Parts: sequence; structure tokens; C-alpha cells
Amino acid sequence: MDERVPEKRQRISTLGQIGLQQFAPYLMNRIMGRYNATLREDFRRQGRTIPQVRTLAVLSVTDGVTVGDLAVFTVIEQSTLSRTLDTLEAHGLVRRETGDTDTRIRKVFLTDEGRAEFNRAWPAMHDAFEAMFDGIDDTEYAALIGTLQRMLANIRKHDI
Repeated sequence: MDERVPEKRQRISTLGQIGLQQFAPYLMNRIMGRYNATLREDFRRQGRTIPQVRTLAVLSVTDGVTVGDLAVFTVIEQSTLSRTLDTLEAHGLVRRETGDTDTRIRKVFLTDEGRAEFNRAWPAMHDAFEAMFDGIDDTEYAALIGTLQRMLANIRKHDI
């Protein structure tokens, strides 16, 4: 019985050989850059920034998370997130509470006003999302999501 370990696929080693249009990180950055640029002006008219709305979006789905976990979910550096939370809290859109058992831990919650603010931002986000996936069927979308989740698992540094 032959029980050889399958060889790991050898990848081309230079960006020039791969090409920008075949380099997934480049394509992902371009896609997210375009998505954010599409939303930036709409959010600006609402008096909000991309990090603020991203924070409200995450809290609309996962409320009461620690600041550290929120930084991971929003993909915002903790120092920028701290300033973002200061602004959102000053506008009454979020509230921070100390943990029940550890007062060093702060959890962030969306207020009713914050939920309403996110609901004003959501139509533009949804329209940009729909435009991004125009012509992509459900099977292709499901395959993409599965691939992205595997990629995230490969590089994940946090349990969330």
C-alpha cells in the first residue's frame, strides 16, 4: 500500500509571474477600495465616516462585544477604533460599559439612535453590495463565500 503524502502545490514565486489580475490580495484590495469609495460620499452627507458606519454595522449584528473583538470584526486598528467610538458615543450612537467580572474590559453596545443611524446607511451599503455581485449567481456566490471563509481560517490570528 502506497501512503505517500501528497505534494504541496508549488506556486509561482514572483508577482511579475503571477500578474496583478491573478493576485487575489490585489483584487480584494481593489474591490474593497471601490466599495468604500462608493459609500464614502453617501456617508459624508450623513455626517459619518467609513469606520463609524462599519462599527455601527458590526454592532447591528454582534452587539455587546469587547473593544478588542470589535477591532477584529471591523478591521480597524484599536487606536482608530477608540477615536471612532469616542465620536459615536458623543453622538449617542453607542455606549461603552465595563465588564461584569473584569472592570478592565469594556463592551460596546448600539443604542436605539445608533441602530436608526445604521438603518439610514444600510440602503447604500446594500445597493453597493448588489452592484458588486451583479451577474453572479447563487452557486458562484456560495463558492466565493466558502473560499473566503477558508482563506480567513488559514490566516486567522483570533478565534473570532
